Amino acid sequence: MNIYEILKRPITTEKSGILLDYYDQYIFEVDRRANKLQIKEAVEKIFDVDVISVNTMIMPAKRGRFGRRRVVRKPAWKKAVVKLAPGQEIQFFEGV
Repeated sequence: MNIYEILKRPITTEKSGILLDYYDQYIFEVDRRANKLQIKEAVEKIFDVDVISVNTMIMPAKRGRFGRRRVVRKPAWKKAVVKLAPGQEIQFFEGV
């Protein structure tokens, strides 16, 4: 698996902002097949930072509705919380 296929997108929510400000942790949506070592290697090579730890979790599938009867299902996905070495950061939005 290519390192650019492992990381799908950064998760930017209020909770991820708190983790970033106080604990130097970044949250990514990653490929379901990727393990912690592959995620660590991908983050270190793509963003040129030192990763201390990686925690992963599989977020469950959710059901939603359109109208009365039409039920849709969002698939399960994998989330990774990456802790960086002190003093290092990742710039997601450059030039904004």
